[in-house]
Amino acid sequence: MTNYIEIEAKQVADMLSSQPVVLLDVRNDDEVLGGIIAGAVHIPLNALPSEYSKLNPDATIVCYCHSGIRSGKAASFLSNLGYEKLYNLRGGILAWAREGYTFVAKSK
Repeated sequence: MTNYIEIEAKQVADMLSSQPVVLLDVRNDDEVLGGIIAGAVHIPLNALPSEYSKLNPDATIVCYCHSGIRSGKAASFLSNLGYEKLYNLRGGILAWAREGYTFVAKSK
């Protein structure tokens, strides 16, 4: 059974301003060249099975991708591993941009 909550871009922005949140960008390497949400951790979905241990299982984690499909898979995967405070950005980075929120260059 998977447990995560679908969340809108405004709710993510509100969370970021009020509590510690790990933003998990699961897009491919070429997709993040156009920018990421400030402070996001980039782990492509295909690398998540070998790199998930970099994430604190007690943290509040918001997963996102381009449109919300892959990030839902990432949230499901983490849920199955026992992570509990999981969210999926509904509509992905497209929804984030549509609401007028900004991006930053991915740090190396």
